[in-house]
Amino acid sequence: MPRWNLNYMKLRDKLLLMYVLSVFIPIVVTNVVFYNVTSANIRSQKTRDAGMALNNLKNDLRVTIDQGVGLSYSLYTDPVFNDTISRSFQSHFEYIDAYNSYLKGQFSGQLNQGIRWYQVYTDNSTILSSGYIDRLTDVVRSSNWYVQFQAYTAPYPALISSDQMLSLVQRLDNLDTGGREQLLKIDLNMDMIKQYFHNSGFDGKVYLLDPGGHIQFSNDPTAEAQIGKRYSEIQFPNKMIPFELTYTGINYLEGWSLQGVMDEEIVLKEVRKSRSFVVWLACINFVLPSIIIAAMSRSIHVRLVRILKHMKKVKTQNFQTIPPEDARDEIGQLTMEFNRMTETIHNLIHEVYLADIQKKDLELKQQQAQLHALHSQINPHFLFNTLESVRMRSLIKGEKETAKIVHNMAKMFRKSISWNQNDVTVKEELELIESFLQIQKYRFGEKLQYNIEADPAVLMYRIPKMVILPFVENASIHGIESSPGVGIIQLFVSMENDLLHIRLTDNGIGMSQAKLEELLSYLDQNADMGEHVGMKNAYSRLKLCYKNQFSFDIQTWEGEGTRIQIKLPLDPSAMPDD
Repeated sequence: MPRWNLNYMKLRDKLLLMYVLSVFIPIVVTNVVFYNVTSANIRSQKTRDAGMALNNLKNDLRVTIDQGVGLSYSLYTDPVFNDTISRSFQSHFEYIDAYNSYLKGQFSGQLNQGIRWYQVYTDNSTILSSGYIDRLTDVVRSSNWYVQFQAYTAPYPALISSDQMLSLVQRLDNLDTGGREQLLKIDLNMDMIKQYFHNSGFDGKVYLLDPGGHIQFSNDPTAEAQIGKRYSEIQFPNKMIPFELTYTGINYLEGWSLQGVMDEEIVLKEVRKSRSFVVWLACINFVLPSIIIAAMSRSIHVRLVRILKHMKKVKTQNFQTIPPEDARDEIGQLTMEFNRMTETIHNLIHEVYLADIQKKDLELKQQQAQLHALHSQINPHFLFNTLESVRMRSLIKGEKETAKIVHNMAKMFRKSISWNQNDVTVKEELELIESFLQIQKYRFGEKLQYNIEADPAVLMYRIPKMVILPFVENASIHGIESSPGVGIIQLFVSMENDLLHIRLTDNGIGMSQAKLEELLSYLDQNADMGEHVGMKNAYSRLKLCYKNQFSFDIQTWEGEGTRIQIKLPLDPSAMPDD
């Protein structure tokens, strides 16, 4: 498979590839990188702004809660206040007098922006419910905030969410209360807290979670249905950016946290607005270079295709010139040179090309004449040898067997003069060899043994006629005749790797290495026929028919025999139709 090479590509494909690699891909990559970098920067900036907004909300919320904690600690540490509310009064008048002289002034001025209301609860039966002091009744004990507060035992205030209200609850047990239960409940200003959440600047939903992970407050419009629900149970879309800020190091807020969730589409809203501008800019970057490259490529491609079409016409001897055009670039010069070349070829075609055709035709006729001469040389040669064999046998004995050998001789002669074509089937060639060996066996008697084996698959392939027989004749005359023992000739014809494999062996006298080299040199020479006329004839015809596509090999051992191997290419078209 050929290696990929730019020289194999058409010019139009090269221009298209140059456009894709030099214009299209860089513009696409540049715009994508620009868009992604811009999106990442804006996302990062929005994320930082959202984190700062959530942190400000955290601080504002803590300031509000600290106002309530400050009130809680001031009452928790006041010994006079704690002693007064835990004292047993002898009468209502005594309590009223204590309330007006001390308690009323103690509570005045304690409210501020972060505190909506505060209430002191006590189970002291001598105290009347008035102002900021109330009796700790069973109704109060059954309320939700009281039930939640029972789980706290720490001396500092507990932040409790109840009835959509955030409250700080603390036991007033800093001093001896005489066994009485005294509580301080401070309700935070929920309007202010809502204002903090809605004006936080955080573009998303914010949730206030208690230490158990339950939602206690949120700016989500659906927050009322989510109060008390675990935050982990809420399903958010995949493209959401989470934020988390947890209160740490503050005993009364330990474990409370702010969870923020922001939609990524809101973060990238500004980028989305500029996306259309990026797309239009990219389109302009595409269209303008495309028009320029298309115009230039057409100027090159159209004229090159026109030159190519006229060059193909020259191949069919249509020497039509290209209409001239006002162009001075390389393609215009190529067009003028092509026209000049076409006119020159047209003028020389009758002077040189036709003369060369006549010369080639003469050479072909000479080769055909030589081939016919080779055919005509071999027939008298075999006929002479056959007749000589019959003559010698008839002189020795007068037998009727002569009739048989004469019959085989007649069959050979008849086939040699009846073949009108230059090639025959393998089967016909083997039949001729069989007749020849029968004649030779008549001559040599039991001194000659032979064996012919052929693959049935190759019998109908066509080969040049009488190209095997001369080698068989040489084996019997020069190899077996001079051998003192029984001579054996074996001929094998088979098909191996799409080649017709012919192997001929004998156990005759063989020849020396020097004689073999002399024979091979004689076969390769273009000189006239010598004494090995049959082999020379057959070898020359093989060269004429197969050129360099056949192989010929002789192996010989002096006093032991000779082996000849011939391999011919098989042409499936040479098989006859069934």
